[in-house]
Amino acid sequence: MTVCRTTPQLVTELPGPKAREVLERDEQFVSTSYTRDYPFVAEKGSGCWVEDVDGNSFLDFAAGIAVCATGHCHPRVVEAIQDQAGKLLHMSGTDFYHTEQAQLAERLARTVPWEEGGRVFFGNSGTEANECALKLMRWHTQRQIVVSFEGAFHGRTYGSLSLTASKPVHKERFFPMLPGVYHVPYGDAAAIERLLGKVIPESDFAGIFVEALQGEGGYLLPPAGFMQQLREICDRSGALLVCDEVQAGMGRTGKLWCFEHEDVLPDIVTTAKGIASGMPLGACIARRSVMDWTPGSHASTFGGNPVACCAALATMDLLEGGLTDNAAENGAYMRELLDEKLGENPHVLELRGRGFMLAVELDSAELRDRVVNECFYEGLLILGCGVQAVRFSPPLTLSRDEVETGVEIFVKVLARHC
Repeated sequence: MTVCRTTPQLVTELPGPKAREVLERDEQFVSTSYTRDYPFVAEKGSGCWVEDVDGNSFLDFAAGIAVCATGHCHPRVVEAIQDQAGKLLHMSGTDFYHTEQAQLAERLARTVPWEEGGRVFFGNSGTEANECALKLMRWHTQRQIVVSFEGAFHGRTYGSLSLTASKPVHKERFFPMLPGVYHVPYGDAAAIERLLGKVIPESDFAGIFVEALQGEGGYLLPPAGFMQQLREICDRSGALLVCDEVQAGMGRTGKLWCFEHEDVLPDIVTTAKGIASGMPLGACIARRSVMDWTPGSHASTFGGNPVACCAALATMDLLEGGLTDNAAENGAYMRELLDEKLGENPHVLELRGRGFMLAVELDSAELRDRVVNECFYEGLLILGCGVQAVRFSPPLTLSRDEVETGVEIFVKVLARHC
């Protein structure tokens, strides 16, 4: 594989001739609901670098929307996938047993330090993990009312979409949503207290869905003590606390789980994205006494696929073997460098986040969109989040040199607009 690993190399105009052919076919046959910020047509990748169909190489600060935690095509992940694919491609883990699912379930359950232990349900995505958590919450508590937050993103299927509140387009023409879901401002635990005091009977309050670092909402950090307040509310009312770690988990913030920064222990944890380095897998991890539903209550044909489970096991080896620490160390370096280089730029309102989950808030959505687009034409893949922020969510393998290369491109592009 000849993917450049020092600086982007653009050898054709963008998009190139082969890319234009793909774009034309895509426009004819692929759903119009997809959002594309720029005409990048991927062909292959290695580490933090990807090459398009015309041979142009790009530094990837998006990681497939925070999915490729171990970089593109990490040799150990590829080896695990190839080895398992030669033995068994599929066996439905909800009807039969297989070693890989049991091994991964044990490993994931042990990452959350519940004294009683945990159990795991496998799906194929973050939205499926959150659907599972929502159903489990209602099953276990025998209550109906759930609280989520403004700015939240928990998925696009009806249950998880009902919890989501980040952009109106996600729900346009899809109402009515699932009943029994309330949204309050992120970081405002007192708003939940007011709901419980005036609107929601405590006997009907099933629990709270929260991101310990809000993702699509703009990479927003919670106020100090907020997560502990949510834990106290749930404990007092007999409700469950669900932490959505789909984007912030799997080492991205410098700890395996983002909630570890907050010194709080949820009852249910959901994960996907980085868990299997690009293979489709999601998981709902719950306290053993909470995941108590009866056989047939919930299932998935493809969830816990043997190949995806092997990719996840290899991914966790790599995360625990140094990549989570790299996210903490080089993420701090990236933040320091951004802070230094952006200086007094009048368009920058805020720099925030943890590890390799950082955002630069700009002063308009229009500028953010232009900067994201122009970075592509300089060889940097980057995406937006929230209303007007640029997100930095690279593979956790990103080196200091690669941090410097990407930050230099971003700063250069932004400087054009000053």
